[in-house]
Order: sequence, then structure tokens, then C-alpha cells
Amino acid sequence: MADAGVHTATAADLPEIVRIHRETWRLAYARLLPAEVLDALDTDDAWALAVGQGAVLAATEGDFTVGFVVASKAPDEEVAKADGSLPPDADTTALLSVLVEPRWGRRGHGTRLVAEAVRRLAGAGATRGIAWVPEADEASRNFYERLGWTGDGTVRTLDASGRPLREVRLSGPLEVRLAD
Repeated sequence: MADAGVHTATAADLPEIVRIHRETWRLAYARLLPAEVLDALDTDDAWALAVGQGAVLAATEGDFTVGFVVASKAPDEEVAKADGSLPPDADTTALLSVLVEPRWGRRGHGTRLVAEAVRRLAGAGATRGIAWVPEADEASRNFYERLGWTGDGTVRTLDASGRPLREVRLSGPLEVRLAD
């Protein structure tokens, strides 16, 4: 494998992050989401804001950007229990979302991204992480489960242009061990 790395995303990474997001979701979620939702993924402004806040890390292999993770403190509405109450650790819970382009999968990029994200989050006082994953997305659920994260029993159903999308919340420790 060529040199692999993870760095804080900058404006120079935006075109590749947007491309990876758009193309990977169109491939992975074509059966779950309507075409108009997938076509609306070109939201450069939203990505520019996240990158500008330092909440996005990019993974590279050689000269290629191959994936990214968005990681920050979890908003209250993302960490709340099903009844709307907040758990005792709400203020120290982080929200993560990782995506690696399929052709670069199974090469450790996702794990490296999460490892660096949780290192930074734990250093800033976070104690636990959560991620929302479409219930039908077995690959993403399996990825988080390999990290030691499990479903916490919370589900939500999003309206994706009239088509319901059921997501499960996974939760786990901010610890990732990389193989030597």
C-alpha cells in the first residue's frame, strides 16, 4: 500500500470530499433513498462550513483522497434518549460519521480516520461516541461494531422526500487500536 495518512481537511480537500460523499451515497444508498435526495448531495456550502470548523478529517493514500470523517460534539437532539431526555454524559458525547470510497475500502482508512478523530475528541474531553447509520446499511453497522460500538436501542425515521429512512444509533468508547 502506498503511504496512507489522515489530516485535518482544508478547502483544498473540499472537491474530493463532496465527490466521495456524492458518488459513494449514490452507489450505496440507491435502493434506500429517492434519486432527488441523492441528486441534492452537492452541498459545497455545508461541507465548507464543516471543514472551516475543523470538524472534518480526510484520509489519503498516496496522492488520492480516499475518505473522510466528520467528528464533533454531538448536538443534544442527536444524543437524546427516545423520550427526549438527555443522558448524564450528553456534554461529553461526540457524533461521528465516516465514509470511505468503496474502491479504497478494506485497507484500514476508516479505522485510521476514526482513530485520529477519537484521539482528538478524547483530548478535548469527549468520553463516548455515537453514529447514526441506516438500518439497512450492514457494511457501516459492521464497521462500527468491529470498533466495539453497539446499537443503543435508539432508532429514528427520517423523511427522505416521502420515503421513510430508518436509522439506528450506535454508541461506543472513544478507543481505537490500530494494528502494527
